[in-house]
Amino acid sequence: MKGPRPTSRSARARVRGATIAAFVALAPLLPAAAVAVGTLKVDTALPYVCALPSGPQAATVRITAAFPERTDVGEEIRPADVTTTVELPAAAVADLAALQAATVRAETRLTVAVAQGEQHAEATWRGTAQPVDVPAEGPLVLTATGDVPSLTTDRAGELTLTAGSLAVDLAPGTAEGTTAAPATASLSVLCAPGPDAQDRTLLATVPVGDGAGTGTPTGEPGTTPASPSAPTPTGPGLPSRPLPSLRTAPGDAEPTDGAPKDPKAAGQQADRGPKAADEGTPPGTTPAPRPPAPSCLTKDPTPMSLSAYITGYANVRKLNGASLIPVSCILIEQGLMEFPPDPPPEGEFHMFTLSHGNLSYQGRKQTPPFTATFLTFDFQPVTATMVLEQTGPITISTLLRIVATGDNYLDNTVRAPLVLRVLDVKVDGVKLDVGPSCRTATSLTSPDPQAARYPGDHLLMTGLGKIPLGEPAQGYILTSGGPLTGEVTIPAFKGCGSGGENFDRLLTASISGPGNYVKQMQGQTCTVLSDVPTDDPQCTEDLQPYVVPKPER
Repeated sequence: MKGPRPTSRSARARVRGATIAAFVALAPLLPAAAVAVGTLKVDTALPYVCALPSGPQAATVRITAAFPERTDVGEEIRPADVTTTVELPAAAVADLAALQAATVRAETRLTVAVAQGEQHAEATWRGTAQPVDVPAEGPLVLTATGDVPSLTTDRAGELTLTAGSLAVDLAPGTAEGTTAAPATASLSVLCAPGPDAQDRTLLATVPVGDGAGTGTPTGEPGTTPASPSAPTPTGPGLPSRPLPSLRTAPGDAEPTDGAPKDPKAAGQQADRGPKAADEGTPPGTTPAPRPPAPSCLTKDPTPMSLSAYITGYANVRKLNGASLIPVSCILIEQGLMEFPPDPPPEGEFHMFTLSHGNLSYQGRKQTPPFTATFLTFDFQPVTATMVLEQTGPITISTLLRIVATGDNYLDNTVRAPLVLRVLDVKVDGVKLDVGPSCRTATSLTSPDPQAARYPGDHLLMTGLGKIPLGEPAQGYILTSGGPLTGEVTIPAFKGCGSGGENFDRLLTASISGPGNYVKQMQGQTCTVLSDVPTDDPQCTEDLQPYVVPKPER
């Protein structure tokens, strides 16, 4: 390794947009490019619901863009003339007035889902709005413009683009144009398509490849194809989300004079050695080396791919002791935000994300082997070497709750179907041959308040994250890590013994039973496909998690 590789998020970062920090990933820089000849314009106004400090409020989001009429396999698709106009209700004006804001400047991040057949990706359309005066009454209208990512695909078929969640970062200012006090220097607003918009969020359908017909725009009736001379976006490209068959063009604008391309402009692996951090690392220094850890590489990553290290302790109640869970790799596919099935309580705004993960150790879905020594029956030293093996997908459900105070809460629940396999046992230094198949008869189990929705045996751990208004994040957040806790029942053992001896009942009597407390620590994730600098290192140069957490009791 040459050193740490910065990526898109900093643990416990004090950032604008913290409300959706756990849900919005960044990816490589892209070039500006011309719009294909023959374009179709989109102009659509959609009802959204925005979470404001005063509570959920209806808003209108108008999206305009020009798309290629059609394209061939491998050709770049770049939306042009993109604007996002947000009309926030009078309640937003009241919230800004509470911050003593006379003007406001906005930045928008619109999530656009891209799909082609079974392939899915996600792009972030970013825009910046010029400062406007905060009106004395009535709605606040903000129009943001900016370049957006291009897309290419290596297969034929219709490509669809659909509007999703929207983040609006509001920077209040005084009448003289200066920024408001640091404690109230920004207001992040998370918006999602309202129930009435669910069937209207399709922005465009672009035919790709053999016999492709005419693209289908959506939005206001009467939209017509743009002229071949439709203006081309200028300036640096913005992050996008590629997939194996839906990918973005890497780097910045390519040279047109035939000169060799700069490695960074070509999207090649430029030097990603240590970088001085503005805050986390003093200028002129490099981050501390990463502690030793197992390999944690993501094969065939997507824009939603995260990786992280976990460790912790698990009590064995019958033995009155605790076993160290070794530093282990977990590979996560982050889910998309959606409305939860259950309506929120009055005065709250809810969004839900379901992510999936897998342990990874030498190509197997398990932890590295770990050894623990206990005093059986309070006097007999027993040393066991074990692994936790995954028997199904690990799910990570996150419920985002935005309350009237403006604080944001993240209720995280991890469900992991795991069996405990015993590899080796020594009693007072003498080997006890448990054979190759010694394991718990079923997966570890925990009480689950939503057992009907999440059936099957699994370990359940929970962690609460909090993002107070204007303060750093606290607790557990998927992308920055933190503590998760739970209580587990260790099932009976089976298959333990060899040569005619059976130790199932011995291990079951010594270890199995309920009430075993578990505390897991997760480190900062590595956003595998991101290449956006940040203050603190989050990935190594070869795209493994940089942060190795320490276990806590």
